[in-house]
Amino acid sequence: MQLGMIGLGKMGANMSERLVRGGHDVVGYDLNPESIERVVAIGARGATSVEDLVSRLAAPRAVWIMVPHGAPVDSTIEALRPLLDPGDIIIDGGNSLYKETVRRHGECTSAGHHFVDVGTSGGVWGLAEGYSMMVGGDPEVVSGLTPIFETLAPAPDKGWGHVGPAGSGHFVKMVHNGIEYGIMQAYAEGFAILAAKEEFALDLAAAGKVWQHGSVIRSWLLDLTVNALDDNPTMAGIAPHVPDSGEGRWTVAESIELNVAAPVITHSLLARIGSRDDIGFSHRLLSAMRNQFGGHSIKREE
Repeated sequence: MQLGMIGLGKMGANMSERLVRGGHDVVGYDLNPESIERVVAIGARGATSVEDLVSRLAAPRAVWIMVPHGAPVDSTIEALRPLLDPGDIIIDGGNSLYKETVRRHGECTSAGHHFVDVGTSGGVWGLAEGYSMMVGGDPEVVSGLTPIFETLAPAPDKGWGHVGPAGSGHFVKMVHNGIEYGIMQAYAEGFAILAAKEEFALDLAAAGKVWQHGSVIRSWLLDLTVNALDDNPTMAGIAPHVPDSGEGRWTVAESIELNVAAPVITHSLLARIGSRDDIGFSHRLLSAMRNQFGGHSIKREE
């Protein structure tokens, strides 16, 4: 099956390679010429522009977008739509806000094009392990893309599914990432407690390896955590600054809108935001308050 791929960052390039290995004809384009050269080296065809990419695909066309959420998605769609024929398909495999996906689906449908949203998980391991894909869109359109999903997934019948109408794929992926935040935070806090018990001089990686087998908290995230502890037991040289992709924020906002309590996900998001406070004003003020009302000592900076 033919597929155009726009956005050849690490994930887009790896997905292209997995598709090529699976016998698909992939035409790739990226703003960075070096990214195009990399996918050509693994067997894809390179395009010099969006126009060139579309011209290299036989109708009905399917074009998969892997670009950052927001304006880059809209600008890519705007560049594509005048070049596409009725019945062509645009697939957004990035981390878009589902409300924007619903809007884009309506706009594309009005123009005679199909729009499918694919919440994609797998990261740098997807090339070897396969991708988890949460697919939203019209059933008949999704059905026609089945060979693509079966190739990208860990197995043809595992790791992907049509979860509902337009926007639902990105909605499910949004909640998936919110859950991920909470699990990561729990592991991080648990290992921090183990590290703080200095008199036991615990081998954190060894403890994690015990949990990897037979324990109710075993998971792929635990496996990756153990890998990190094996490589760097004290996390030396790593700044305590944790970014977020935005999907955790969307999940928390949605939980409030739906009146569904999500304290673990919310706390994990706030913990990430708190990690970026280089000034630490609120903590400084808390110390000053304690000094004001109770005369408690203040630790001075050196």
